[in-house]
Amino acid sequence: MRIKLPDTEAVPDCCRKGLYSCLLPSGLFALLCLAWPRVVNGDVFTVQWAWVPSLDLNLVFRLDGLSLLFGLIITMTGFFVTVYASSYMAGHPQTGRFFVFLHAFMIAMLGIVFADNLLLMFICWEATTILSFLLIGFDHGKSEARENARQALLVTGAGGLFLLMGILLLKSAGFSMTLSALSESADVIRNHVLYPAVFICFIVGAMTKSGQVPFHFWLPNAMSAPTPISAFLHAATMVKAGIYLLMRLHPVLGGTTLWMSTLVLVGGATALWGAIQALGPCDLKRILAYTTLMALGILTLFLGGQTVLSLTAATTFFMVHALYKAALFLAVGSIDHATGTRDLNHLGGLATRMPLTALAVAGATLSMAGFPLFFGFIGKEIMYAGSLAEEMFPLFATGITLSANALMTAVAAIILLTPFAGTLPIHLKNTCETPWTMRIGPAFMGLLGVVFGIMPEWVSENLIQPAVFAFHPDREEIRLFLFHGINLPLVLSIITLTSGAVIYWQKIRMRRGIRFLTDHLWVTTPGLYQSGLTRFLTTAATVTRILQNGSLSSYMSVIVFTLVLLTGSVWLPHAADIVSIPAVTGPYIAMGLFVFVLGAAAVVVTARHRLAAIGGLGGVGGGVALIFLVFGAPDIALTQLLVETLTLIFVSLILLRLPPMEPIIKPGATSRARTLRNAILSISAGLAVFTLISGVVSNPLDRSLTTFFETHSYLSAHGRNIVNVILVDFRSLDTLGEICVIVLAAWAGVHLIRRPFSQRKAL
Repeated sequence: MRIKLPDTEAVPDCCRKGLYSCLLPSGLFALLCLAWPRVVNGDVFTVQWAWVPSLDLNLVFRLDGLSLLFGLIITMTGFFVTVYASSYMAGHPQTGRFFVFLHAFMIAMLGIVFADNLLLMFICWEATTILSFLLIGFDHGKSEARENARQALLVTGAGGLFLLMGILLLKSAGFSMTLSALSESADVIRNHVLYPAVFICFIVGAMTKSGQVPFHFWLPNAMSAPTPISAFLHAATMVKAGIYLLMRLHPVLGGTTLWMSTLVLVGGATALWGAIQALGPCDLKRILAYTTLMALGILTLFLGGQTVLSLTAATTFFMVHALYKAALFLAVGSIDHATGTRDLNHLGGLATRMPLTALAVAGATLSMAGFPLFFGFIGKEIMYAGSLAEEMFPLFATGITLSANALMTAVAAIILLTPFAGTLPIHLKNTCETPWTMRIGPAFMGLLGVVFGIMPEWVSENLIQPAVFAFHPDREEIRLFLFHGINLPLVLSIITLTSGAVIYWQKIRMRRGIRFLTDHLWVTTPGLYQSGLTRFLTTAATVTRILQNGSLSSYMSVIVFTLVLLTGSVWLPHAADIVSIPAVTGPYIAMGLFVFVLGAAAVVVTARHRLAAIGGLGGVGGGVALIFLVFGAPDIALTQLLVETLTLIFVSLILLRLPPMEPIIKPGATSRARTLRNAILSISAGLAVFTLISGVVSNPLDRSLTTFFETHSYLSAHGRNIVNVILVDFRSLDTLGEICVIVLAAWAGVHLIRRPFSQRKAL
């Protein structure tokens, strides 16, 4: 997306507002830096507020080495993206909304990495899902942006539901919802009968968020978002949420054959497919999106391991990728902003017109390719050492890592050389550098790739080692070095660079082959998603057409049938062993009331005139009130009588203004079938309710609640009427909700009643 800056005085003000908003990420980054030295020394900061302690639900935030590393990257990237967007989004009519969404997303991501309670993490997890939907679809005037935002919402939202199911399964199995406490029960969890279900739920949640095969298709399509959003969400933060979840759960769920095999195979497939796909497109942002898939796959693959080398490789490459990918996304945005295009076919020779941007891209791509003296080289060395140390499929992991890195080397060369080398096209003669606010982010993060590459010992001691210690029980010392000597990882690195050069040399043929392959695939995940969505909507429309047909009788039938089916299937098979009809004082009076209510109900169902039906309804309500009175509940009898009287008045006012009943009820097979259906449903519902009540009465009454309310009604609520105290104090919110419902229903009833009168007056 290219934003043209208008020649007005409002643009500097707009930029200034964007720069003011940098105070939030910079302030949070500074706070983390204050705690950094103590976290490196092994301290863990915890803040806790009681939420629902009885259910082990507390607002717990924890700062350790892993959350510190993620927090530093989130806030640092958030700061540079905000500075960048102050110019990139200048002149856009919705800049205020943009920065609100951006920083709300940043806070939600910090909530994920700092939350020590699984349910709290889930709330922040879903907040990122909703905010990413708003950010991807920020240019909501474009149908493509709306569709891609909806796709991301559906895929990641579905994964969020699986994550919630996993949390609830853990809780139902009797385990804690606190992440730091779960590690103490890791062996019990891994041997529990629910472990496979818990693992599947959590892994699906992580895979959808981090774009693993087969849920990877939403991430490249999300590139319709503005470039600052792509840099923040899809390079350093949102897509890494699934990786963070896997890291946190590694000491709890990791170590099993199911964990290792699934993560290695899924991660390997994602890495290889993303790397291959990255050679196909000519759009720079889409190329970067596929390289992000490759990186996420590699991270997942190494998190399937159990050794310190594997987990160190994952943590190191997480840092490497966050730095170079955020820098490249911002640099691509600068190219698009300055030239009006991201298409490689229309770019070239920009090094003479945008030298500072070219230097930033050079630093980022050389780190991406893994050249010596860059942080990416160290990350690649430790990756090969980690893949060789994998317990599950080491040769597969090494082969995937080598192939993906070789393809990434070629892609890095394409990103660097195609736009900046060669001859400058005529239509780009007037291209110039973007403002300093758009250059500082790529330059700084590209420079970090060099600085971290020449001082890896400091990085391993202050960032990598504390993070790995936070989710790996073996506190084996971790040291990164620029040169480990001549060994197998070094040989593999040389093979990677050589293979990448060969692939770059044959890039045109490779691109054609990849496009031919993708165009002729019989089954694709985007196609499956679209066909599944279409079938889902078609089914929903069919069900809606059947159930929501505008007939009140049909609605009531569905409700009663569902009640009978769900209640009866569980209760009725056991009713014969439990239900017993209690002895009744005054059986003749009870029998008389029963006959009276039954006769009134018969009048209702057989009446051909509304007035007779209304009279029958009144008889049923009055008979029920008399039953309450006979059995010693005068207050309930009075309430029943008052409600019945008011209801009867409303029903009379409404029914007497409806068309006559005679034309509606016509003799015939359809009418008889409907009558028979209603009779069966009514009798079934009555039988289910009768047996339920009889079963409750037949068993000893649990007086624990009665005792509680008797004890606390006067002492705590200062009320002598227990029923009133329950309604006003103990269930006040419930009562308030019921009052709101009654008021709304009465309001609707008044309008329905007044409408005929107003029409009559108008006539």
